[in-house]
Amino acid sequence: MVNYLIFILVVAGVYALLAQSLTLSWGLTGLVNLGLVGFFAIGAYASAMTTKWAGWPIPLGIAFAILVGLGVGFLVTISTLRLRDDYLAIVTLGFAEVVRLVASNEIWLTGGTDGIAGVPSIVPRAWGPNYHITMLVIVTGLAITVHLVLSHLASSPWGRALRAVREDQIVAAVAGKPVVLLKAQAFSLAAAIAALAGAIYGHYTSYVAPEIYQPLITIYVFLAVTAGGVGRPLGALIGAYLLIGFLELTRFMAEVVPGVTPVQAAATREIMVGLALILLLRLRPDGLLPERNQKAPQPAAHPKGTTP
Repeated sequence: MVNYLIFILVVAGVYALLAQSLTLSWGLTGLVNLGLVGFFAIGAYASAMTTKWAGWPIPLGIAFAILVGLGVGFLVTISTLRLRDDYLAIVTLGFAEVVRLVASNEIWLTGGTDGIAGVPSIVPRAWGPNYHITMLVIVTGLAITVHLVLSHLASSPWGRALRAVREDQIVAAVAGKPVVLLKAQAFSLAAAIAALAGAIYGHYTSYVAPEIYQPLITIYVFLAVTAGGVGRPLGALIGAYLLIGFLELTRFMAEVVPGVTPVQAAATREIMVGLALILLLRLRPDGLLPERNQKAPQPAAHPKGTTP
């Protein structure tokens, strides 16, 4: 039971990283990224291939995954500069599906549908229960670190510029903000965070395969960010843990419903998730921690008789 709870907390930490990624691209910048799971998969495969097949050290493999996510995120941003809102969402959703199809069919590169088994673990699995505890400490530390960095960036002039782009990029451009550069920076950094989450999850489970990276993961992360508060890094962090707790709760609730088959129980679970989302949007449309309006910095006071 203890190992199960620790496993759930580790998964929640991975989702917290994904939620932080979505907060940066969608919550702060307004870029609807339905291809989040694609960057999650890219990070997992990049680190798994380099550490399993090329024999790289795990820290180097994770760093490579982050760089690959950063680079691919930049390419996606550059190729979708003229797209906004629904059109950007459709393109990024297609991107994630392309990543999954490539992983399924390019056997020489990814192992195909068999995936990559035996991905090296960050810490030895021979540690037994201490393995899961150590991974929990690592993942939680990463989630908190990313949260602190994003919180600092969100309150900085750069973060205020991202909000200006989110609200109206034309007005932001007229005000002299480098809209294209800001969008590229935010989306690329968000992709790198998602790739980091994928690399960590791949090393934790020691297995990477295409069927793991389904679009439903992206929907779950959107639910976590919406529940916590769009535009609030702390809200995304809390929302991710609440989401995983709720998903596990629905698993047990669906199993105790009398007279249902396993397939019907799975469908009942998804119905519960959908109802929770409807109630959340109805009762708390701004999430548990709504975004606060930031005041513009006040100019420095000058002594009488002097000019600024």
